[in-house]
Amino acid sequence: MKSKPYFYEFLESSSVELAEVARELELSIYSSPRTMVTHARIFADALLQSVMKIEELTDTPFDSLKDRLDKLATNGLLTTEVLEAFDSIRKNGNQAVHQTRSIRISESLMTWEALYVVVKWYIEVYGPTDFEVPVYLDPQPIREEKYDMAELEIRLITLEELLKKAMTQELAGEEVAAGTTSGDGVKIKEEEPGFTTIRTINFEEQTLDIPYFLRDAFLLPQRFNQSTTFLVRLSAEQQARIMSELPQDLKGLHKYVSRFNELTDKRFFDELKVFVEEEKERRRVIMEKQGELFLFFKANYIIVTNGLNEIELTTENFHSIPSLIKQFKLFNIKTVGQLPKELVILGKYENVGVGTVEKLFEQLNQKQDDLQKLNA
Repeated sequence: MKSKPYFYEFLESSSVELAEVARELELSIYSSPRTMVTHARIFADALLQSVMKIEELTDTPFDSLKDRLDKLATNGLLTTEVLEAFDSIRKNGNQAVHQTRSIRISESLMTWEALYVVVKWYIEVYGPTDFEVPVYLDPQPIREEKYDMAELEIRLITLEELLKKAMTQELAGEEVAAGTTSGDGVKIKEEEPGFTTIRTINFEEQTLDIPYFLRDAFLLPQRFNQSTTFLVRLSAEQQARIMSELPQDLKGLHKYVSRFNELTDKRFFDELKVFVEEEKERRRVIMEKQGELFLFFKANYIIVTNGLNEIELTTENFHSIPSLIKQFKLFNIKTVGQLPKELVILGKYENVGVGTVEKLFEQLNQKQDDLQKLNA
């Protein structure tokens, strides 16, 4: 199957590798601005290294992008426009690497424009003499459906039921007293995609609405402090592993396994409510900061920048958690970037509890703050 066309396809004649990176940058402009801006800096540096080689200028693996820019500028090889474009890519890239604030799509687009300036310069000066660089084009966002088709179906059915109810009440009102307000004013909630209620779970007089995005969510035992053992036992009986396996009424759920009682059901329902609220908040954060990498611990989260991503998991970098560091070595987990998104599952390791994982999260948070201050 032929791959989809992309703007910098023309670079393939000069460097397939550069063209491939440019394609991935184009794909990430709207979906992950941080990724685009971060890696645009690497792309620009690759161009500079190529130029340094062609111009036979001294270049070492220890030279930074700024070092190379300074050398080329000193030798009069860069116009003001090109130097400013490179500098814009460099500065935006540094911010994307070290700052946890959201990287805006506008920054991604500005970087894309700056890339065009440097690529055009590179091709015109060092590329084939008979090649004309295409005119700049704004990248087109990938169209996405607002709602999953199944979720949309649920919303339409709900709307139709409300419509029928309103029509019935209106007809009845006309018969009883002309001029009476028709319908009961009930409307379907204008929920964000994924938040439409898919089902309701009950316990005694309480109810809990389950949003569409959690319909088949895995009920990780470690997320339920007081119900961990209960969920592990239920899972062994092929019960309550995922949300859709839960009965509509949780009263009596303890009967599937021995040595538990009605109080267990209540504790689990209470924790399930917390779980659902935490997951809703997580989804909102992920939707607001699309394209970011996260580490979650219960209701809290960290946005993972490249700087944090590369920190090694050693006793020198992370104190007071030797048992966890030992497990990382055993499973060949060397850097923060290799950690699972859901940190609480690390509590399953031998001699590691939730308290130890919490210490890791706190230290990760502190290191992220330190990196931000260092690069402010």
